[in-house]
Amino acid sequence: MCSRTCTDTAWRVVAVLGPTASGKTAIAEELAVLVGGEIVSADSMQVYRRMDIGTAKPPAGERRVPYHCIDLVEPGEPFSAALYQQVAREAITDITERGRVPIVAGGTGMYVRAALDDWSFPRGEQTSPVRVELERLAEEAGAAAMHARLAEVDPDAAALIHPNNVRRTIRALEMAAEGTSYATQASGFSRRTSVYDTTFVGLHVDRDVLYRRIEDRVDAMLEAGLLAEVEALRAAGFRSALTATQAIGYKELVPVIEEGVPLEDAAGAIKQATRRYAKRQSTWLRADPRIVWIDVTDGSVPTATRAILDLLESDTRATAPDEH
Repeated sequence: MCSRTCTDTAWRVVAVLGPTASGKTAIAEELAVLVGGEIVSADSMQVYRRMDIGTAKPPAGERRVPYHCIDLVEPGEPFSAALYQQVAREAITDITERGRVPIVAGGTGMYVRAALDDWSFPRGEQTSPVRVELERLAEEAGAAAMHARLAEVDPDAAALIHPNNVRRTIRALEMAAEGTSYATQASGFSRRTSVYDTTFVGLHVDRDVLYRRIEDRVDAMLEAGLLAEVEALRAAGFRSALTATQAIGYKELVPVIEEGVPLEDAAGAIKQATRRYAKRQSTWLRADPRIVWIDVTDGSVPTATRAILDLLESDTRATAPDEH
C-alpha cells in the first residue's frame, strides 16, 4: 500500500492525534503494521501500571506492534511532562535507529509537544529541597503572600499567573531560584517548532458521533471490569491516585465502593467528565496549525489509514473541519 519501504526513515515521525474515543489506537496500530512502525504513547494516564481498563490501554496480548511510554511508573508516583519528554525521545531515537517509524499516538497535548517540539524544561521539575521549602512557606503564608513574593523576584512571571494559583506560583519561584524565568518558558509555549521531521495528523469525529462513542466505551469498560480494577488498586494502597483530578473513570467509582453510590450514577459522571475532556483535547489540538485533519466519523480504520498513507505520500496540508 506504500511506495516507501519499512526501513525508509524519510518520514521520521508520524503523530496520530485526536480526542479520546476518536480511534487513535486502532488507526495508529494499523498504520504501524503497514509502514513498519512502533507506537509511542502520548497519554498522560497510560504511563501508570495497573491502570489498564480505565485508560483504554491496549491489552499486551492483543498488540500487533511494540508500544513505548506505557506502564512506566506506579499509580500516584510523581511523573511530569519533562520526564515524559526524556523517555519519549529515547524511544523515538531507538525506533529510528532500528530503521522503523516512530508513530506518536495520543491526545495529551502537553505530552505530544514535550515529545516532538523544541521545548526545554528547567531543572527541578520533580520535588526538590527548594520546592519543599516553598510549599512549607505557602502553607504558612498563603497564596497572596507567595504571589507577592513572586512579583518581587519575577514580575513578568507574576503577571502571567493568577494570585490564587499556588502550585504555579511555587513553580515560578522555584525557577527563579534556579536562575530561570517562568515567563520565558511560557513564551515558548506559543512556538510550534518540531525537533523532528514530523507529519501531524488529527482525527476528526463529528461531535454527536464522538459523544456516542464515549458513552459506548464507558459502558464497555464497566463490562470489562473497570470497577474491579478500581477495587484492586484501592486495596493495593493507591486510593490517592484514583481520586486525582485527571483520573477520569477511576475517581467516579471510588464513591461506589466506599459510599454505596449507584453504579449507574457513577457511569453517568464518567461519561460527562469524558465528554468535557474530549472537548478540551480538541480545543488544544485545533490550536496547532501543523495538524492535518482527516474525518474518521465513519469509524473505518482501513479508510483512515489509507488517508494517512496518501497524506504521507503527497505531504499536503489541510485545514481542520469546523465543529458542528
